[in-house]
Amino acid sequence: MLYNIEQIKAIIPHRYPFLLIDQVDAIEENGTIVARKAVSINEPFFQGHFPSVAVMPGVLIVEALAQTGAVLLLSQEAFKGQIAYFAGIDQVRFKQIVRPGDVLILKVTLTKQRGTIGFAHAEASVEGKVVCTGELMFKVGA
Repeated sequence: MLYNIEQIKAIIPHRYPFLLIDQVDAIEENGTIVARKAVSINEPFFQGHFPSVAVMPGVLIVEALAQTGAVLLLSQEAFKGQIAYFAGIDQVRFKQIVRPGDVLILKVTLTKQRGTIGFAHAEASVEGKVVCTGELMFKVGA
């Protein structure tokens, strides 16, 4: 493990119930970060999505990917202490549902960076099966 929950909270401003990554496993030299989120039945969104069949909302899977990308950008020396805003989303596809008990593996690879703007390919998987993919854009600000 590279970053635990306390270290993640020192990098991004998100807090419970909206902090959606539990740990960062690695940041690779090619600009890829790998993080994880253990999905628990105790998540507040399961009370309403859906009471009879608990399914993690797709928008929250995308948010978990965005938070992972924010950690990647804000781990760069030039951006430490700043905030990364979610600036865009393209070509997102959901391939499987995510249920309580699943562990989301969140992989984000920076594909292009121009100043404070970053573009990334994102992929979430559970037990080696892809559940969501998409292209994300970030804007780093003070």
